[in-house]
Amino acid sequence: MSDLAALIGVTKVTVSRALNDPALVSADTLARVREAVRQTGYTPDLVAGSLASNRSRLIVALIPAIGGSVFQETVEALTGELAAQGYQLLIGQSGYDDAREDALIDAVVGRRPAGIVLTGVMHSEHARQKLRASGIPVVETWDLTREPIDMLVGFSHRKAGEAAARHLQAAGVTRPAVIAPDDRRATVRVQAFLKTYAPLADIPLVTVRAPANLGDGRRALATLLDAQVPIDGVFCVADILGLGVLIEARHRGIAVPDALRVIGYGDPNFAKDTDPPLTTIRIDGTRIGTLAASLLVERIARGEVAQRVVDVGFELVRRETS
Repeated sequence: MSDLAALIGVTKVTVSRALNDPALVSADTLARVREAVRQTGYTPDLVAGSLASNRSRLIVALIPAIGGSVFQETVEALTGELAAQGYQLLIGQSGYDDAREDALIDAVVGRRPAGIVLTGVMHSEHARQKLRASGIPVVETWDLTREPIDMLVGFSHRKAGEAAARHLQAAGVTRPAVIAPDDRRATVRVQAFLKTYAPLADIPLVTVRAPANLGDGRRALATLLDAQVPIDGVFCVADILGLGVLIEARHRGIAVPDALRVIGYGDPNFAKDTDPPLTTIRIDGTRIGTLAASLLVERIARGEVAQRVVDVGFELVRRETS
């Protein structure tokens, strides 16, 4: 900044005002500063700036997976809403691993962002203590708990699993199977589904490694069919698994929904365009992201929020696979 001031022939304070509060300088001075920035490639040191002002404009979000993720809508909404308020979003991929999330949280807290967005509420005790002690505003998303770290925007995975079971029961499915990723939130949905179908025993469950992919769905259905397991419905605890199931069923000449009814979870943009269109449980990821951003901005500005926990619920979207 001193170099820019010397280059233009103004004070360092004037350069600072032009960069941080342009309304305080004349149009001519602002144009000269911006031209000097362009010519020199100057980039402000945001870390130094946040230390000097005791104010960061960075929000960090940790999500399990980025590619093909059901969290894409949430990330897009977070990015847009925060940008409109002058904040930048940084994404960290935690996988489905507590140790990796702990390491990321340690790194993030040490850099003192303005706020942190987490996926889920199942964190290690180390992470929970670290975040609470930091004083940084935190929003957990995509789940519900009675004891959030700070703020929470989510829905009940247990109720989602129950809704899937009730839908297949109403559709006449008496021999269901479940295909699910092995992450903990999916496990909650699975257990709720199985409990709702009780007293049916021995409901077949095929578990795949999270994050699941299309091929996992094909192979899981193939495993069930090759073992001659009698099934007339499948709860796919991620829509990408449902897509794989539909492809494998068609490959084997199994009519959906006449011989096999299928329900998924998530409702990403491809679910309505499968053949036949996939029945699923819709999660409004955009609303989750928008609300999470609003809570963070309100907390940062005012120190408190009117509502710390928001249950956005879910919607069972009935389509042709069931």
